[in-house]
Amino acid sequence: MATGLGSLECVKPINNNVGCPPQNGASALHDQPLSTISCPDSTLGRHLARRLVEIGISDVFSVPGDFNLTLLDHLIAETGLTNIGCCNELNAGYAADGYARSRGVGACVVTFTVGGLSVLNAIAGAYSENLPVICVVGGPNTNDFGTNRILHHTIGLPDFSQELRCFQTVTCYQAVVNNLEDAHEQIDTAISTALKESKPVYISISCNLPGIPHPTFGKDPIPFSLSPRMSNKRGLEAAVEAAAAFLNKAVKPVMVGGPKLRVSKAHEAFIELADASGYALAVMPSAKGHVVETHPHFIGTYWGAVGTAYCGEIVESADAYVFVGPIFNDYSSVGYSLLLKKEKAIIVQPDRVVIANGPSFGCVLMKDFLQALAKKITRNTTAYENYHRIFVPDGQPLKCEPDEPLRVNVLFQHIQKMLSADTAVIAETGDSWFNCQKLKLPEGCGWCCRYEFQMQYGSIGWSVGGTLGYARAVPNKRVIACIGDGSFQVTAQDVSTMIRCNQKSIIFLINNGGYTIEVEIHDGPYNVIKNWNYTGLVDAIHNGEGNCWTTKVRTEEDLIEAIETATGEKKDCLCFIEIIVHKDDTSKELLEWGSRVSSANTRPPNPQ
Repeated sequence: MATGLGSLECVKPINNNVGCPPQNGASALHDQPLSTISCPDSTLGRHLARRLVEIGISDVFSVPGDFNLTLLDHLIAETGLTNIGCCNELNAGYAADGYARSRGVGACVVTFTVGGLSVLNAIAGAYSENLPVICVVGGPNTNDFGTNRILHHTIGLPDFSQELRCFQTVTCYQAVVNNLEDAHEQIDTAISTALKESKPVYISISCNLPGIPHPTFGKDPIPFSLSPRMSNKRGLEAAVEAAAAFLNKAVKPVMVGGPKLRVSKAHEAFIELADASGYALAVMPSAKGHVVETHPHFIGTYWGAVGTAYCGEIVESADAYVFVGPIFNDYSSVGYSLLLKKEKAIIVQPDRVVIANGPSFGCVLMKDFLQALAKKITRNTTAYENYHRIFVPDGQPLKCEPDEPLRVNVLFQHIQKMLSADTAVIAETGDSWFNCQKLKLPEGCGWCCRYEFQMQYGSIGWSVGGTLGYARAVPNKRVIACIGDGSFQVTAQDVSTMIRCNQKSIIFLINNGGYTIEVEIHDGPYNVIKNWNYTGLVDAIHNGEGNCWTTKVRTEEDLIEAIETATGEKKDCLCFIEIIVHKDDTSKELLEWGSRVSSANTRPPNPQ
């Protein structure tokens, strides 16, 4: 009897009969002494599971399929790793995205092609948002590679590379594991690349490999670690000297934080520079939650014409601005309408600093640059003093009359009162972007990303899976999700998974009868959706199993009662609160933003 398992070799059939297995057996096994195998746990599947736990993952989001079932067996056998079964692959990917926003890395497991192409949109979103998501796909049996066989879950061609080619543009590394000899190297390289690049990776594992022991998969492998990245010392010194000279001669400089603060883990260094410089401090909309909003010089969100009142005027009138980790696109620039000048700007990216129209300094890490610049900068509070002089506090929404239909601005006034260090906010694509931007995050809520939304990719429906994943990552916080009815219809099923996982999030479902954000960009009958009985749907999903509470809200009195119940008697339940509002009840910022984005979208072609 062969007791040692070595490398599993691909064996091709010796005939061309359709559907006939290889006549010389499924695989070739080299005899090895038993001592070369550490133990039965030294398998590919357990190695992957241990690596996920080592990098901080305790939950994987999955949809089972016949190509990944054995792999899932080995993942769930690992102590410290929990499988969260999702209703579909798209939501599994969104959940891994939400999880990565808090834990720093997430993972999902799907089956070959039908699962892979379904999760692809979520992985593209994670790529655009600079999130390391490990996307694991159960792949074909090793014996089927290189044959002329047609497999199920494919498009009917004997070429198994279609899924891989799709993932190549939305992941930073792709590993196809179809033999044991280099599986250890491929898995470790994929995981380390995801963490270093802060982007998703794709790992395909043949369905007949996860349970096979191999000497490289020791039960106690060398702990996973990454070599620290370092700045070029001379480049760093030159960048700091040039930046300090540029800023110290400015009259009213400002600082603006961007979303790549997360990638660079430079939140504390950014605040260190703010403290040392005394500059007025703002964030781009996609960086909300990355900077403490209780900082004494914080002036709000810089989003051009739709940002915090007086913030845009202070930033755009400055004679020097430091943008740290920015992403300038048509949405963040409000249809390319920002009034910024390149010659006034210092752009600090994760590993590069550009000062005005030049010079540019490469191999300079953001964190190192900010910390070194803080020691060289001359304190200058002029811009903040100007802001303080012109600032007028926000007005309050008009008081609702008894039984008056609830207005959106009143809703968010009450959501503001719910925020604390024990809450986190998820904002869906749509008018919630603009209403949630105006929420003031208290101490502890807004440090290192207790506020999340998907601005770069803007995929409607993201927040349902995102809420599921984020809530798994921060079980000590109560997630408050603001979701529009149109977005909810895309991904509603995984409220089921939230209930099954005993989550206690509060979902405000804003029912205004359509895709409101699209209406303000370009209206048409396609933006009107079929109205659902949303609370009835969630009640049906609940089906008496688990803890879930639903209610409909039409007036401010209803809202006050619902929030009291959700935060009191039902504080340990998933609470689903349907907010019924007028179809034209939108924020003024969406009206302005939609007009400007529409103008950018409808620019005529340049003359040929």
